[in-house]
Amino acid sequence: MTDIYRAIADPIRRKILLMTSQREYTQSEIVHSFTISQPAIKKHLTILLEESLLEERREGKFCYYKLNERVFQLHFKHLQRELGIILEQKLMNLKKSLEEDDNI
Repeated sequence: MTDIYRAIADPIRRKILLMTSQREYTQSEIVHSFTISQPAIKKHLTILLEESLLEERREGKFCYYKLNERVFQLHFKHLQRELGIILEQKLMNLKKSLEEDDNI
């Protein structure tokens, strides 16, 4: 299963995901959008490919990247559920704490 946290932990990878959600980009177009080196961008692309969040299409000597929307949406829904559970637990703990304070 995709480690969505690994994939979105870095702001550069988040920007690549945002860019590729709009249209396909070549690796060189992605490199030109940042102030870091081509090898550094390649490492970010590799992580996103390993986590199945990007699709890669080769045409001649060029690689085109775009967001894998199906995988992204699946993990977005999972994140929403996970965060909802965390927030619900925090609210229950806060309520319990406030009720205990009222009883003092």
